[in-house]
Amino acid sequence: MSHALFDYTAFLQVSGELFRAVQQRQLFDDDKRFVDAEPRVPPDLLFERYLAAQKEPDFDLESFVEDNFRLPELVATEPNLAASRSMEDHVSTLWGPLTRSFDDVDSAGSTIISLPNPHVVPGGRFREMYYWDSYFTAEGLAAADRTDLVGGMAENIASLLDRFGFVPLGNRAYYDSRSQVPLFYRMLRVLERDEGFDAVAPHVDALQTEHDFWMDGRDRVAGGDGPTAHRRAVGIADETVLNRYWDDRARPRPESYSEDRRLAERVPVDDRPALFRDIRAACESGWDFSSRWLAGDDLTTIRTTDLVPVDLNAVLFGMESALAEWLPRVGRTKAGERYADLAERRREAINQFCWDEDAGFYVDYSWVDGCQADRLTLAAVAPLFTGAATEDRAAAVADRLRRDFLRPGGLVTTLEETGEQWDAPLGWAPLHWMAVIGLRRYGHDGLADEIASRWIQLARSTFGETGRMAEKYNVHTAGSATDPGEYELQYGFGWTNGVVTALSARQ
Repeated sequence: MSHALFDYTAFLQVSGELFRAVQQRQLFDDDKRFVDAEPRVPPDLLFERYLAAQKEPDFDLESFVEDNFRLPELVATEPNLAASRSMEDHVSTLWGPLTRSFDDVDSAGSTIISLPNPHVVPGGRFREMYYWDSYFTAEGLAAADRTDLVGGMAENIASLLDRFGFVPLGNRAYYDSRSQVPLFYRMLRVLERDEGFDAVAPHVDALQTEHDFWMDGRDRVAGGDGPTAHRRAVGIADETVLNRYWDDRARPRPESYSEDRRLAERVPVDDRPALFRDIRAACESGWDFSSRWLAGDDLTTIRTTDLVPVDLNAVLFGMESALAEWLPRVGRTKAGERYADLAERRREAINQFCWDEDAGFYVDYSWVDGCQADRLTLAAVAPLFTGAATEDRAAAVADRLRRDFLRPGGLVTTLEETGEQWDAPLGWAPLHWMAVIGLRRYGHDGLADEIASRWIQLARSTFGETGRMAEKYNVHTAGSATDPGEYELQYGFGWTNGVVTALSARQ
């Protein structure tokens, strides 16, 4: 079944004649600006205005948009600092500007999905809640004694699960067909650590709902004669079922329409729906974009849905392990035993299919080709982060991280330089957090401390130069990211603030 929720025709800034006209004319440097705009009048009236206005000989599209839409602004991007302000003071001050409320969506035709509580957003062009960002931000909030915000954010995630049966990538209507790395259980771990299990118990049912979403199609793919997949479930061998990233829509992303259309012009028409789906699936992974997903040298060769990602399955192992632990505590022992069995089977499958013995590293698995992917990436730290790795393999991962991935500013995301933002020479806060916590989990404290120290110093030195906290950094030169990827470098920035704060608190 499809989990796409919204009729896009209800949003004139997301689909239809006006949307295509604006994006094809490229009225805005960033396509996302228009899909985030709010109509000044009800959509039906706005559509009639457009039909009438476009027939006029002096019709000006840009003026029409400015007159009929409220255009969004960037969030918390201007430093406005006192000369003496430290990075720590700046991050502490930013929690307020980055906290937004979505409980009263009063504009008809707005793409925003309401949330019951305030939520810390990433910043810049990212004006709304983003799913996996929320966990890394929550770790920093907890370290800053803002558990009140963490509790509200967890309730927001649970509310999306209650309403929709899954967590959209962000609380926008155009994200209605894809989720993101399912780290809700880690947000609940933060609450459990700081407030006890009573703060977790009300959300256990929602966590089960999320597991059901990711496993939709399991019965269709388990026990088949050969590898097969349905939505996010992949049957590999016998009863082995792992997961992949997916999107129910196979069309250009509204928030990146012109980029996707330009890319599609480079492939045959019949191949374009698959291209769009794989682009969207990469967005669900959070790694948009990376050589990790490519069969060749550029985005026209993207094959996200052909891969069983090691990090996704490691996180789902963590979710299953959490349910195995928590369900008996709410009186559901049998269900807990079932999740314990699922977790153990997934751990075995990860170590069978996603371990490259020659490389001494965890990798993705191509279920289509029946072989391991040949790209080494920081996704390998996820089995350490969630506890799915064996001791000897965790040690091998630590050795390779030190040998091949460690740079002056921390860990490089991949060993490939392609111009994509989730490749060398760039490093990202969430992967540094997963690496440091994963290495410490297996006793590799020295390397973990070195990585944390380099990453914090990189953020601090760049802050000293720019007065800003960035979403990503160049770890080769220990400076600001100069390769923007799909969009301009963004500042704010929720998960960088969270990870720097949380790592600093643990040093």
